[in-house]
Amino acid sequence: MEEVDARAALAAELRTHGQSYAAISRLLGRNPAYIQQYVRRGIPRALERDDLRRIARHLGIAPARLGEPEDAAQPVAARASDASAPTDFVRLTSLEPTAAPFGLAFHAGWVGALASGHVDALAMLRVEGDAMLPTLVPGDHLVIDTGDAAPRLRDGLYALRLDGALMVKRLAVNPASRLVTIASDNRAYPDWTGCDAAALAIVGRVVWAGRRFL
Repeated sequence: MEEVDARAALAAELRTHGQSYAAISRLLGRNPAYIQQYVRRGIPRALERDDLRRIARHLGIAPARLGEPEDAAQPVAARASDASAPTDFVRLTSLEPTAAPFGLAFHAGWVGALASGHVDALAMLRVEGDAMLPTLVPGDHLVIDTGDAAPRLRDGLYALRLDGALMVKRLAVNPASRLVTIASDNRAYPDWTGCDAAALAIVGRVVWAGRRFL
């Protein structure tokens, strides 16, 4: 689609959806005249792809209707909720702020299906150490649902903080007492039984694991 057609298409879609230029400019974090200048004066000559797709998501339409070619490369969004289509790719943030960026990206629709609630509650964690062998090995990548933690606690693998360290353990809840056993799948490590769930710093539930095979 030519640039002038893209501007006309945007203007038409905004009219159809009852959206003002100023409102869409604010959506993009721009000055109130940004979209009006783009549509009427051609400044800038073209919208940035991320801005275009954010507008499309806000309006509930395909980005192609605003001028993005159908075969355009799929972007990688910083947050799952920023994706405008289920086939967009997203990178999840790491639970460890100082960790090196993960080289993994997921289809927004697929990774969103892992979440118990809001997709932005999903985060990545890299396995360190051998405490969860053979289930998890060092270097495995995990998706943690931080929205599925203590209030919905049940048997399974969880990320939690113990003595200031972030780790993954298997938790088992006694159905009668509601006390929790914290276990490592590697039997060389001891279990901790009779733990009060309210005293545990549970970060979230492990919902996916990925591994490189050599």
